[in-house]
Amino acid sequence: MEITTENFLLIGAILLFVAVLAGKVAYRLGTPALLLFLGVGIFFGYDILSFNSPELTQFMGMIALSIILFSGGMGTKFSEIRSVMLPGVILATVGVLLTALILGSFIYGISPLLGVGLSFPLALLLASTMASTDSASVFSILRTKRQGLSQNLRPLLELESGSNDPVAYILVVLLVGMLSPEGEAMSAGACVIMFFVQMVVGVLAGYGFGRSAVWTMNKINISNASLYSVLLLAFVFLTFSFTTLVQGNGFLAVYIAGLVVGNMKIVHKRTVVSFFDGVTWLVQIIMFIMLGLLVNTRSLLNPSTLILAGAVALFMTLIARPVAVNLCMLPFKNKFSTKARLYVSWVGLRGAVPIIFATYPLVADVENAELIFNVVFIVTILSLTLQGTTVSGMANALGVAKAERESSFGDAFQDRMKSAFTEVDVNEQLLLSGNTLSLINLPPHTLVIMVCRDGDYFVPQGSTELSVGDKLLILSDRNEELQAQYKELGLEEVIKFS
Repeated sequence: MEITTENFLLIGAILLFVAVLAGKVAYRLGTPALLLFLGVGIFFGYDILSFNSPELTQFMGMIALSIILFSGGMGTKFSEIRSVMLPGVILATVGVLLTALILGSFIYGISPLLGVGLSFPLALLLASTMASTDSASVFSILRTKRQGLSQNLRPLLELESGSNDPVAYILVVLLVGMLSPEGEAMSAGACVIMFFVQMVVGVLAGYGFGRSAVWTMNKINISNASLYSVLLLAFVFLTFSFTTLVQGNGFLAVYIAGLVVGNMKIVHKRTVVSFFDGVTWLVQIIMFIMLGLLVNTRSLLNPSTLILAGAVALFMTLIARPVAVNLCMLPFKNKFSTKARLYVSWVGLRGAVPIIFATYPLVADVENAELIFNVVFIVTILSLTLQGTTVSGMANALGVAKAERESSFGDAFQDRMKSAFTEVDVNEQLLLSGNTLSLINLPPHTLVIMVCRDGDYFVPQGSTELSVGDKLLILSDRNEELQAQYKELGLEEVIKFS
């Protein structure tokens, strides 16, 4: 079926609807929702919708990853990752290089036995696409499952997954450039220079744009609060595009910018965080569905492809990743137990990032590009199925799980509570019975929880003296009585908070 202008929205709406239902089913079954999003794409796949555009998929993946990495950085507290900064950075750089080399050597050795016969550069390219853990998968699974972990493992895993894509991206770009028909091989020195330029420019640009975003949002004074989210989204795309333009790594830049914004005070932060949470899920769904749509199921199920992918998945999960992690964390063995290092190895989830990286050989028309894409796709499915479904179980088995306290005053409380917030200006009639808070006439079950006076905010006590013009933030579960009281006191300009 060909997607035309007339049916594009209908098909898109159906895909999103089915994906959301799949996410609900996944939550009940304990299966990663991202895996079922891929399944939706495969189900509606290549033969039904006739979708075969690696370029469009790559473009959408770039947009989605920018938002996912920024949102992930914004949700990471710097106070939590400070103690794991060094091991996290080593895992995100040296760990990726070691994984690529170990896995690439294995693929180079095993491929002739399966009748594929990949050259070492091709084998290294295939390994490089899968060398980094997937931020979308790690953020989504750890936060959805609310998995508490001891020894600061959760911030370590989130830091690694959020910052290790640049190294894999650089490896993929270098190897694709060398292997594409029009490409030219770069010298080792040029590769090293490119790596450091990308990383340094990425960090500096990310920090600079993050601070600029915070300053702009706090100073711009927009009357419509919803536009602050749009403004920050523009900063995300500006950060990525400008950093890429000046030869830096855009993925690293948006993650750093997210860290900066998330750990500083900005106006309407709650609204912004809620907006990005929804947009992140939307782009994840779209990205995984598009990746599923791109698959040619006939070539995917080729026996040699399945065997190679199965062997790669097992070797990477049981040998390449554990060896790389243990070597990187060897200097920190007193800080992380053996079981903790094993858990870090196990939660090396692969997801959308490897598949998106696998579209680069397709776009560049690299030899065996379709085989690379199919192997990466199968390995991702196996990783999400095997590792993604056992994140909590493995934590319990290795003794690194801990109970994560869930707030009683989160979204569920806000949805169920009957109390209402209102804001009023103190007038003379309100102070007729006295000018201290304890003497003003308010209904039972009503509290003044904040006073604003000349731009200063403070929590009042019963003895606090009030003045005409003070602004009171009032919480009450007797809203009807309170509204009637306001009318009696001549308080007509009342601001209600939903």
